[in-house]
Amino acid sequence: MSSRDRQNRLQQPRDRRARPERQQAVKRVRILAFGSLALVVAMIATIVFASGSQLRGSRSAKGSPSTGSLSASNQPGNASVPILVYHVINVPPPQSEASPELYVSADEFSSQMVALKDGGWHAVTLDQLEAYWTRGVPLGPGKPFVITFDGGYESQYTNALPVLERLAWVGVEDLPASGLSPTQGGLTDAQVRAMIAAGWELDTEGMTDADLVAAGSDELPYEVVTARRLLRSRYDVPVNWFSYPSGDYDAVVIDAVRSAGFVGSTTTISGWASPQQDRFRLPRLQVLAAISPSQLLSQIASAQASTAIPSAHSGAESP
Repeated sequence: MSSRDRQNRLQQPRDRRARPERQQAVKRVRILAFGSLALVVAMIATIVFASGSQLRGSRSAKGSPSTGSLSASNQPGNASVPILVYHVINVPPPQSEASPELYVSADEFSSQMVALKDGGWHAVTLDQLEAYWTRGVPLGPGKPFVITFDGGYESQYTNALPVLERLAWVGVEDLPASGLSPTQGGLTDAQVRAMIAAGWELDTEGMTDADLVAAGSDELPYEVVTARRLLRSRYDVPVNWFSYPSGDYDAVVIDAVRSAGFVGSTTTISGWASPQQDRFRLPRLQVLAAISPSQLLSQIASAQASTAIPSAHSGAESP
């Protein structure tokens, strides 16, 4: 046997012994590589999931109005809500005033709002109420109600706005588009803009607070359609709700308001507004002069059972 053959035979056992060790080493390398790959995949999945959750959360936060986000069930709300209506927040009324009962003093108004706050109530707008009724957007903790102001009087800015601001509440201004001038005690353009900036909702009573039931076929579109178009253009707000002047309406007036694109309208019929009612005949509670806070709370409570809203109404008084 040659020296080369003897050397090859001596190396064969070492090679056979080394082969399993190399195989084990290769297996360990493969296992480590697979484990590292699985760890990387898991880390990527975690990052993607977290990013998606943050994105969904940010979208929800951006879409949430001041009253809160959508409820878990996203079901429309079905609770009834009282809507109050005020006119002039000032006394004494002029001796020539035909409706002095619509003049509520600033002190009376302030005391009434404090009593409502102490009773667990908080003010919301009609748009917020509609969002609750249609999409289930919560109206916040406690008992919601709406405060509307008809007529476009300056006292609503000078005497009512500061009271609501102290309570962190907002109101709804039903503004006649070409109503009272400042010299007649009407709101100025700057005051209307300040109310909107404070979170108030701007709606309308039409162009001139005219009797729409008695209006002709040419006058009715002017009072309804033109008023909404003018206010939307002037103040860059939706103007989604209409308040019937003097509380008077009939089927023709309702059809004109609906055709103008309004979401709904309010009357002066006593009762609580509910989602089951016709949106274009929502009731409101008129707050008159010399009503104590306790009397107002009783008026609100007793009106909850009043739900029958007539298809037409005429004869209510307004200043």
